[in-house]
Amino acid sequence: MWWEEVRRRERGELRAGRFEAAARARRAASLALSNSKEFATPHHGAVNSLQVDLTEGRYLLSGASDGSAAVFDAWNATECQSGFIAKHKHILLVDKQHQNGHKFAISAAVWYPVDTGLFVTASFDQFVKVWDTNSTQVIMDFKMPGKVFAAAMSPIATTHMLIATGSADVQVRLCDIASGAFTHTLSGHRDGIMSLEWSASSEWILMSGGCDGAIRFWDIRRAGCFRVLDQSQSQLGRRPPLLKSTTENDHIDSLGPSTSTRSLAQKRTGNSKKNSPTLRKSQKLTHGPMQQRLHPGLSSSQNRATSHYGAVTGLRTTKDGMYLLSSGSDSRLRLWDIDSGCNTLVNFEAMRLQTGKPLQLAVTDDPSIVFVPCMASIKAYNIWSGTTYRTFRGHYELVNCCYYREQDQELYTGSNDRQILVWSPSTPAFTEMEDDEKRHGLSAADDDNWSD
Repeated sequence: MWWEEVRRRERGELRAGRFEAAARARRAASLALSNSKEFATPHHGAVNSLQVDLTEGRYLLSGASDGSAAVFDAWNATECQSGFIAKHKHILLVDKQHQNGHKFAISAAVWYPVDTGLFVTASFDQFVKVWDTNSTQVIMDFKMPGKVFAAAMSPIATTHMLIATGSADVQVRLCDIASGAFTHTLSGHRDGIMSLEWSASSEWILMSGGCDGAIRFWDIRRAGCFRVLDQSQSQLGRRPPLLKSTTENDHIDSLGPSTSTRSLAQKRTGNSKKNSPTLRKSQKLTHGPMQQRLHPGLSSSQNRATSHYGAVTGLRTTKDGMYLLSSGSDSRLRLWDIDSGCNTLVNFEAMRLQTGKPLQLAVTDDPSIVFVPCMASIKAYNIWSGTTYRTFRGHYELVNCCYYREQDQELYTGSNDRQILVWSPSTPAFTEMEDDEKRHGLSAADDDNWSD
């Protein structure tokens, strides 16, 4: 019971971190369609992208297929219907009627990570635009060679202001807000790029998922990708904890495995440098005329590795930066160990995913639950076991995006039915405590004599 956990915390039997985690997990487990909060969307097309600002956790940004982007205040409602339902209307809207608005569908809308004064939209009209929130004017735009499927900014960057963009073209392009120009392109994919994700532990590491089924890791300070995830390279379960001395000696900006982890991964996968003819072959191939055709540090076989049997439609890292979740048009969800680059072989239960459109996944901060748009529903999976935790049904058409707001443990979902639904904990924390008090008869013992 919740009250018992509170008592254990009061007695010092439960640490603060575990108490907070238990409270968040309890609320996340009770998510249900909210009957007290709703967003009145101005969109006349499918909602493709959702994000809450990273500074205050207050403003929800949405992008839709009708070329419009809107901002909502998730804290303060604009009106209350019947005294019960808090209705949140948009406080900002840019659409096709705007002089600088997008002409076609917006595929991605993201906040500038350190300030709500700017946001970025990417569209099928081949433009990426940076907007001033206060004036609702475009301060700069970038012309792409094809439809833009994805745009992302690093949430932890302190030394650069780069927007990573993925389009129907085979190259990832980096746009610099500071200079208003392209900095460089990242070449390696053999088809368009549908998903992008920055590392949660290094501002220089970018991950991209393409229609060629490959997930590539890039260090934007160096030429070429340094890793291509291979679904056949696997390890069972979670990574074992590293010793403190080992983690201190690891290079901060490098995502390459440490010596202890690398040796352990080799034992698990059965690959060792002494016994692997593939590695000996790759070492020979990096010399001579073949070297120019290969990406730095990759053999020919590694460069052709695939993560999914089809397009990679979604990428999401866990908050600790240790794991990566990917979804594909093969209707598969995979969990990757970022340090070793191995498929963890978590067998997620059957799902059916959209095939021709980028999907936005959401993960709790624990991380324990991943929310996946599965056609007209949203499925919540246990990340470590792959079992279906819950299935959320409320949309009438295909669901495209999810965003989990950790501050209030709320889930926001956008769909082709043009609606943004709010999934909230079924009962507030203080109500749970009151119910437990009544159940255990503790309320009378806590009454004082000062009440009138």
